[in-house]
Amino acid sequence: MIGACPASFDLIDPVLFTIPKVWIIGPLPIRWYALAYIAGLFGGLFWVLRLVGNGGLWGTTPKTQTAPYNRAFVDDLVLWIMIGVIVGGRLGYVLFYNTSMIWETPVRVITGITDGGMSFHGGLIGVTLAMVLTARAHGAPLLRVSDAVAAATPIGLFFGRLANFINGELWGRAAPELPWAMRFAADPTCQLRHPSQLYEAALEGVVLFVILSVLVYRFKALTRPGLVTGGFLMGYGVFRAFVELFREPDRQMPEALQGYVTMGMVLCIPMIALGAYLVWRARKAPAVGERAA
Repeated sequence: MIGACPASFDLIDPVLFTIPKVWIIGPLPIRWYALAYIAGLFGGLFWVLRLVGNGGLWGTTPKTQTAPYNRAFVDDLVLWIMIGVIVGGRLGYVLFYNTSMIWETPVRVITGITDGGMSFHGGLIGVTLAMVLTARAHGAPLLRVSDAVAAATPIGLFFGRLANFINGELWGRAAPELPWAMRFAADPTCQLRHPSQLYEAALEGVVLFVILSVLVYRFKALTRPGLVTGGFLMGYGVFRAFVELFREPDRQMPEALQGYVTMGMVLCIPMIALGAYLVWRARKAPAVGERAA
């Protein structure tokens, strides 16, 4: 890995392989970062289709004995979600974390995406817009769409955080006393740090996926529109805010708040609040197929 510091891990090159130059095209590096997005997208698609194919998870009404939408809708939705993730994630990173890029190196807003620099919160906004517009175009119930997407999102988060680790970005705070602390090649201070990307992969990816799956399969959460979406928003917000305690602090906060509150924590507050509201709303209403009292 190229950088000012000899990395603690150098067995994984961020570039898997490079397609040689053909005429005027190339060379084209194939990066683990891009492959992680592809793996997350197709892994999420597989899980959404698995949920859609199990009509018993969604409850029954006199009009439907299956999921409230079909494979054709999901295929259309995935295309727009992919666009929402990429565009929203990149613009969110620039606006929330690297605003100066707009006037200093505007071309890097687009061309720098292959080197990393994506915001989950920006991607969430992009995905939300994709779901709203696609659901409206197909006449699908928005909360029931978002519930399936929310249940699958930890798959993409898991692969994305692994890609952050391979890229040697978004590292943690200095922790020289930890036996598992690592150095990252791009770190100009060359300190031993928390591998916070792996913490996030475990919590936001594996643990959150298990929690949502238990809600879906054990507690039939898909019969209560908005419950899985709310659970995801609350779970991600809490886990992300927790990991921010070990992640290198952002520099976007006012100097008086640095060391206490990070941009990631601030962006998680509305997520947790909205998630709590959706959970309360879903639990208050009767489940699909039940009669209101």
